[in-house]
Amino acid sequence: MAIEKDFFRQVMGRFATGVTIVTTQGSQGPAGLTVNTFCSVSLNPPLVLVCIDMRSHTLQYIRDSGAFAVNILTVQQEKLSRCFATPSQERYEQFCNADYHLAATGSPIIDDVLAFVDVRVVAEYPGGDHAIFLGEVVAMGTSGQIAYAQEEDAQEFTISDDGDDTVTTNRPPLAYYRGQYRHLTGDYRKPSLASYYDEDFD
Repeated sequence: MAIEKDFFRQVMGRFATGVTIVTTQGSQGPAGLTVNTFCSVSLNPPLVLVCIDMRSHTLQYIRDSGAFAVNILTVQQEKLSRCFATPSQERYEQFCNADYHLAATGSPIIDDVLAFVDVRVVAEYPGGDHAIFLGEVVAMGTSGQIAYAQEEDAQEFTISDDGDDTVTTNRPPLAYYRGQYRHLTGDYRKPSLASYYDEDFD
């Protein structure tokens, strides 16, 4: 029996993910799209991976700039996620009316995100109907803390790490499961075994 696209989506939808907006800066301004295929790849050097649909408006922007930022969304940014997932004039011409600062690469960091990762592309691989981008982290941050791979990169930022509200830790993340946005409950919390067995829980 052949694997049909709808069934593939159905099965993969059982894997709960966070929701991000991948942004970059092109010659015609900022561009971005909603992405949930994002993961860390390596600690040394710090590498992350995103997958971008070959039909995406943002794909060529990333190729041209050689950089992108991953904006990790809070539950209050669902509307923004929907905008960056929809082909529209608001998205393409107005950047979904999102306020942002610039990161070390020049990629936009959307205000009030849970965290961000700013990277330079080190490789692109074919992935069927998607392009797989591997990026090396040059800066990253959460509320009150920003780290840079090189100190000179800090000069390019319009974000401060002393109380700037660009990133926040006061809201839970936006999640995606079985084709729908979800909000996580804070009722169940338990330490991860990964802190004890790092090699077994990559």
